[in-house]
Amino acid sequence: VMVLSWRNHPEVKKWMYNVEDISIENHLLFIDNLKTSKDKKYFLVQDSKYDIGVIDFTNIDSVALECDFGLYANPFLKIQGTGKILQEACIRYAFDVLKMGKLRLDVFCDNTKAINLYQQHNFKKVGEKQIRGRDLICMELGGLK
Repeated sequence: VMVLSWRNHPEVKKWMYNVEDISIENHLLFIDNLKTSKDKKYFLVQDSKYDIGVIDFTNIDSVALECDFGLYANPFLKIQGTGKILQEACIRYAFDVLKMGKLRLDVFCDNTKAINLYQQHNFKKVGEKQIRGRDLICMELGGLK
């Protein structure tokens, strides 16, 4: 229920593909489906004091060694650096645990804070697309193997 409250928070869902509120029933069904999914992984990220946020990996391709990822911070936690912590957790998990060669993401063009964070971690723009009439930048990080 905690993660669902974060996901439905206006400051989180405005950056999601799906901006509708998610019901508890749909959330629990989603969590149940993750248990058997081979191409999706979602994690709650914590430190010694706080629940920081969620990271996810989707379209995991163990042959091409690539996947997409996303993250969102706990909107009720008002401390600096949560995005950086989540970003670094994504990179470590994708390359060190999943053994991916390429990590992909989409970010809305007006999400400059996220774009700057990705660029600091050497993500490169590789394309653009639109969803719901909004422009997105497609970015990748690869070649770390």
